[in-house]
Amino acid sequence: MVVPGFWRSQLDPERVMNVQVTHWHKDEQEQREEYLTVEEPFEIRIAGRSLAVIMRTPGHDFDLAMGFLLTESVIASASEVLAIEGATDADGLPLANVVNVTLRKSEQPEALVPRQATFERHFTVSASCGLCGKNSIDDLMLALPPLELGDVRFSAAGIYDLPAKLRAGQSVFSHTGGLHAAALFAENGELYLLREDVGRHNAVDKIIGHGLRHGDFPYDRHLLLVSGRTSFEILQKALLARIPCVAAISAPSSLAVELANQAGITLIGFLRGREMNVYTHAERIVK
Repeated sequence: MVVPGFWRSQLDPERVMNVQVTHWHKDEQEQREEYLTVEEPFEIRIAGRSLAVIMRTPGHDFDLAMGFLLTESVIASASEVLAIEGATDADGLPLANVVNVTLRKSEQPEALVPRQATFERHFTVSASCGLCGKNSIDDLMLALPPLELGDVRFSAAGIYDLPAKLRAGQSVFSHTGGLHAAALFAENGELYLLREDVGRHNAVDKIIGHGLRHGDFPYDRHLLLVSGRTSFEILQKALLARIPCVAAISAPSSLAVELANQAGITLIGFLRGREMNVYTHAERIVK
């Protein structure tokens, strides 16, 4: 949808729009063109039945759908998904911003009821919401074992370099300033995958979905870096993806720290310049 006064940018027409603004500087004003990040609703259907509508930035939609299904516990593994494809209307024409997921058990609807009943959602997931309402660490830890320390280690010097690598890879943010980012780094600090979205939870789901769809899952020897703060929901997704280390430019919430501690995840906050706070399981960070 294009609103009057807005138009798709030639820079990245899927994810960027242009808008005419009145810019003030001190006592002077001028008309000029600015970039906006695109935010549009994205509907996920299972066997033609609506499951959720997510406000997101277009791009990597199949990855987002797959990651969302896993982190909402609709599926437990990629093998349960038979197909993800663009949805069509009654005339067979493609529906914009709608995907249809076919599960391997979809021919036996009764088999899906126990798991899916909890997630029968006919609502809109906002860009900042994440897994709203799921705040029971005890319940989560009953379902998922904590991560073992293992032999994965990340150097402090390498971690200090990660925000610059994240920033350098944010192609849309550099023009709009209106996107969150999540990036996955290998143990040696090499950037493996980066995704941008108006919602930091969506960006993480896109990374998780990519791994599920391309056989690179779980991410048990990687570090996840997110822009902004870390919430309980981000840590929950990291635990599901078996990510041993999560870092952020800003602060974690108290619940994020509690979950990281119980889940065996190394949690880093205030990663800026040559400084950082390591809140939990600091033994994974070495000189």
